[in-house]
Amino acid sequence: MHDFFVSAVAFIVLVGLMVVVHEFGHFIVAKLCGVRVEAFSVGFGPRLFGVKYGDTDYKVCLLPLGGFVKMTGETPDGIQTGTGPENPGGDNDPGSFMNHPRWQRMLIGVAGPVSNFILAFVLMLIYFNFIHEVPDIRTTKIEWITPGSAADQAGLKPGDVVTNFATRSNPDYQTFYDIAADNKGQSVPLVVSRNGETIQAKVQLPTNIDPKHYDLDKAGIFIQDAQSPIQIEQVSPDSPVQRAGLQKGDKILSVDGHTFHSVLPLVDYMQEVDKGKPVTLSIERNGATLPPITVQPYQQDGGWRLGFQGAIPDDFAVRPEPMSFASAVTESKDFCASSSLLIVNVLKKVLTHKVSVKQLSGPVGIAVAAGQAVKEPYWSAKFGLAASISLNLGILNLLPFPILDGGLILLLAVESIMRRDINIIVKERIYQAAFVVLIAFFAFIMFNDVSKLQMFNHLKP
Repeated sequence: MHDFFVSAVAFIVLVGLMVVVHEFGHFIVAKLCGVRVEAFSVGFGPRLFGVKYGDTDYKVCLLPLGGFVKMTGETPDGIQTGTGPENPGGDNDPGSFMNHPRWQRMLIGVAGPVSNFILAFVLMLIYFNFIHEVPDIRTTKIEWITPGSAADQAGLKPGDVVTNFATRSNPDYQTFYDIAADNKGQSVPLVVSRNGETIQAKVQLPTNIDPKHYDLDKAGIFIQDAQSPIQIEQVSPDSPVQRAGLQKGDKILSVDGHTFHSVLPLVDYMQEVDKGKPVTLSIERNGATLPPITVQPYQQDGGWRLGFQGAIPDDFAVRPEPMSFASAVTESKDFCASSSLLIVNVLKKVLTHKVSVKQLSGPVGIAVAAGQAVKEPYWSAKFGLAASISLNLGILNLLPFPILDGGLILLLAVESIMRRDINIIVKERIYQAAFVVLIAFFAFIMFNDVSKLQMFNHLKP
């Protein structure tokens, strides 16, 4: 019950913020273009309180699920709402949305998504410039080395402890990655301790490694970031681990005898060593070790997967290390660029049958993710989730589908090319059909979301 309450409140706050910012974008550009805005509402339903200033009623309504902007003359099908001064919105009303040039209406339409993009950038700028958490790990220990990689050719092995890296003695986790970032494409000397023996080596770092995001897999190096084993946070529906009977909270003590503490080296092991062959897992559940379980991985996004989400290790710690403003701007820009096409890529994979529609999530999935982010002790999850949702909400609204902002922009563009308005009856039919499709899709996503909840797992084969 507590988890449900946390998820519900987090969802209301998160989505409410996103939608209000989105609508504020429409509002501010409409005002600049001289369109009369009759209402700017936070929430839906009956009006609780507010103030009327000029032509606009600024109000808070009962249902806290976002908000809306009501502009004079704006209806989904583009029909004028009346004539004469006592019925604003008519053919001669200069404040009516429909009486403004198409380019201004297109600007008003695009302003909502742009506001979501700006919000995402600002959120990540605040995070990187004022918070920016980095792993607080004092010893750099190698967890896994990819066979055949540059690190493997240098003679490095799992379990090695780095005692010197590019003249820096005993580098901690963050320092190790910082040095790697400064030496991309170079051959870097290092010294490791292996079972009490000192080993000297030199590793060639590729130019395409991404040490800023703790990614040296292209060099074949995976650094241990925890002492505890991998713990399952969430099991994907109809996945190999679900069919094998694994549950949330289970700990993976070993995979084919290899000990892993995080998911990425495990994925690399399945990709480079097992190459999709069944793996044998040693599982701990509620303090007891279960009999070995054999699981057949499945392929997704070019790699082999077992179908679970790992929990943040209990002994994983971070420390704040804020970036300079210039670095924060660059990092925020990179985050937005890498996250902005997530929804487009997902839709592309669904249409090309690379991803099942059952994996899509909607409001319930967002609520679950928001609840998990709230409970996590790190700010990165909270800011990252909010920024990602804001980005993809903006992109979703730009899709050229009627009812969405992108649909409005598309119809206005068609009318501009035709140099005349589309027939009102045609518009009505387009929007009616789009409404039916959108409701059906929303119902499917809601059913899909609810069916993934843990309370329904016992009903699944």
